[in-house]
Amino acid sequence: MIKTVRFACWAAVLFAFAGCATAPKPETLADGKSHFVSFGTNKVHYVTVGQGRQTIVFVHCWAGNLGFWRDQVPALSDRARLVLVDLPGHGQSDKPHTAYTPDFFASAVLAVMSDARVDKATLVGHSMGGPVICRVYRRAPEKVAALVSVDGLLRRPQWAPGQAGEFVAQFGTPEYREHVKQFVGAFFPVPGTEALRDQVLSEVFTTPQYVMFGAMEGMFGPDQPDWDLKRVNVPVLVINARGPMWSADYESYVHSLSPQADYCLMEGVGHWLMLEKPAEFNATLTDLLRKHDLMAK
Repeated sequence: MIKTVRFACWAAVLFAFAGCATAPKPETLADGKSHFVSFGTNKVHYVTVGQGRQTIVFVHCWAGNLGFWRDQVPALSDRARLVLVDLPGHGQSDKPHTAYTPDFFASAVLAVMSDARVDKATLVGHSMGGPVICRVYRRAPEKVAALVSVDGLLRRPQWAPGQAGEFVAQFGTPEYREHVKQFVGAFFPVPGTEALRDQVLSEVFTTPQYVMFGAMEGMFGPDQPDWDLKRVNVPVLVINARGPMWSADYESYVHSLSPQADYCLMEGVGHWLMLEKPAEFNATLTDLLRKHDLMAK
């Protein structure tokens, strides 16, 4: 009887160990592999992590870096291959003195996809990443499985005469740091997010001023083309923070783009919603991707 009990106990231990061995720990951004691809005379940095038959490419915001997606990696890396890009001028990518337009950034994303041997991917863009993925789609629609906009603009806003120039100009002044603090700070309206706001600002300020100014000018300069989409033959998925910026008219525009459009609003968050409420954001993103068969279930 004693031998039988001992055998049962050891069997339970071995079974539990075997179960742990077959359930690998979710990968984090630190587990990813770092790469550099030639882009003209410069290098663009990106990280690959995870595995799956489908690929998701993440494009960060203005003055950001690929680390802003760090909380999404563990939630998705066991269901898809993830490619996280440092846009030119940002993160570990080279920072040439050039025109930082959405088209320039889109070319870099396409170079990364080619180097990573990605034939087709879901593109996820936060803030400025929205215009970038729009330009990728316009240039290479065959490489895009879906567009996911995270609190980003899928069409260029209408400015009053001179308003765009005034807005952009403040980032080219000697006092630009104060303007950046006010600009970024306004996107953290929820009490209790001050520490995250300061962390984001510290990362934003690693981006050179000429890149900040150039990227704003590339998006909103009066002589720059828009990135508006007219009709899209893939799912268009939107996750925004509820606020006055996202009107019923904008929601209607999103639904007009594709018969496979989904529009979600998160409550109690600011512009960096994927960092403020990562669990809720990840659940929303995962549900949308699964719904449209863009990620393993």
